[in-house]
Amino acid sequence: MYRDPRFSGIFQTLGQPAGTPPTLLQKIVGAVVMAGVFVLALTFSVALFAVLLTAGAAIWAWVWWKTRALRKAMRAQMDAQAASGRGAQAARPGSARGLIIEGEVIREVRVDEEAAGSQDIGKGGSDRPSTS
Repeated sequence: MYRDPRFSGIFQTLGQPAGTPPTLLQKIVGAVVMAGVFVLALTFSVALFAVLLTAGAAIWAWVWWKTRALRKAMRAQMDAQAASGRGAQAARPGSARGLIIEGEVIREVRVDEEAAGSQDIGKGGSDRPSTS
């Protein structure tokens, strides 16, 4: 294997023990420099976070402002569908929007519907199959 003589000094120093241990003054200066670098990095990271947070808020506000007409049109379309009797909200007259919790639709049952449903159970007219 060919070894370049220009780099032979690198391989010789790797095998030898380390130089003299640092003095107390070198340790103190190293600790102060390390603390300074840490404070400088912390300052830049806080400034970068503030800039990114401000940019994100500005982008969100711009998107919100640009889509306001679309949201208004969607609300008007939902109200028009509910008023004309189409859509899922037509099951409850007087209600423009359904109450949805975790993907389940909650339907309010009136007392007269509940009484009619209990009379149908004995006649086999309910949605559930008869067990008899």
